Amino acid sequence: MTLRQRLLKLVYPLFLLLQRIRSKQTILVNKEEKLPASSFYDLSATLSNGENLSFETLRGKKVLIVNTASDCVFTAQYEELQKLYQHSKEDLVILAFPANDFKNQEEKTDKEIVSFCQVNYGIRFPLAKKSVVIKREGQHPVFRWLSNRRLNGWNEQAPRWNFSKYLVNEKGVLTHYFDPSVSPLGTEMISAVHQ
Repeated sequence: MTLRQRLLKLVYPLFLLLQRIRSKQTILVNKEEKLPASSFYDLSATLSNGENLSFETLRGKKVLIVNTASDCVFTAQYEELQKLYQHSKEDLVILAFPANDFKNQEEKTDKEIVSFCQVNYGIRFPLAKKSVVIKREGQHPVFRWLSNRRLNGWNEQAPRWNFSKYLVNEKGVLTHYFDPSVSPLGTEMISAVHQ
């Protein structure tokens, strides 16, 4: 971990507190329980080890999809995501998509990202290959589905920054979008995961 990354990790709790005080935490909820027009289970992702993960294998589990980066004030959320995964792994799949879409905060190769995550945060949940997650040419199909209401049924919100989180229920319905400033161990997230 670089000196900058250590400093960011130290600043992270204060940053979350400031975000809460300023009410800068957006949580979008599919209150009308709108169904997707296109099946979540038709999607897939290439993992960092080169294996293909068919989302068909995720049926019956909740899935939390997070765009991540190694050099961001929110990088400390890797630790929180791992704790959430350890606590809920029977019912929840966490899938991280490293991305370099925000101020070059993920310049590592896929192999370096995996090493960084395992050494510094003990990550055991799957990491996808580095991808484009924002709405532009080359956007990963998973994030196109997550941020296009014509596909997912209701949500247009693309990631606002690293560590935006999307929760899909056991039936393949997108239920929540959480801003980066929402902690994976926060009451809002825990409540949504265990609904």
